[in-house]
Amino acid sequence: MKRFALGYEYLARIVMMILVVNIAIIVHTIMGLVLGGFFPSVAASYATYRAWILNPQDRSWTVRQSWTIFHRTWKRELLAANLFGWPQSLIWLVLIWEYWFVQHNNLGAMGFAVSGILLVLNLLYALFVLVSWAIRANFDEGPLWIVRTSLSMVVVRPLSSLVMLILLVVTVMAYYKWSGLMVAFGVSLPIFVVMMVLYSWAKIPGMDVHDIEPIEKDQRKRQADTRH
Repeated sequence: MKRFALGYEYLARIVMMILVVNIAIIVHTIMGLVLGGFFPSVAASYATYRAWILNPQDRSWTVRQSWTIFHRTWKRELLAANLFGWPQSLIWLVLIWEYWFVQHNNLGAMGFAVSGILLVLNLLYALFVLVSWAIRANFDEGPLWIVRTSLSMVVVRPLSSLVMLILLVVTVMAYYKWSGLMVAFGVSLPIFVVMMVLYSWAKIPGMDVHDIEPIEKDQRKRQADTRH
């Protein structure tokens, strides 16, 4: 019963953290006059979840912890995140518009082929964008290096990409069915899903469950042995 209570509290704190991050995204996006505040908020979300992931000793964060890390990162990312995010968005808008154009115009058999190719390109690009912000949060490298690494991660980690895509589709379906979830968690939940999938399956240096969790287990074992 005690284990169940502890597990429930742990899960509740994770839900609270996701909720706090979503509120922080909304507040800080407005603080940045929307266009200037959204991408720094995205960067701050990834950085906040990364900090939580890399702290296995204490993942029962308070509201203040989540908000403080988010706010500090947001201020630091005001310029850099916008320079990184806007070019991505413009490319994605072009891809989406081309897919919409093909879907709403009769181009014959060639149109079906092009439509399928564009759909795949849009899905791959969406995965690339989501992964790129995680890579950016984890490595202090330039934009070109981040782009190359993110593209390679999408391709060479097919299990990670597949699980991420499935969970994101499930999230979108849940948002569609229960609109209250979208209001409560917004883009915060999909970002959390992305980070947890990458942490579990992508084998990113410095953010790999296979490296971090065993270290934590060894530390706990040594502490227990010391007490005895």
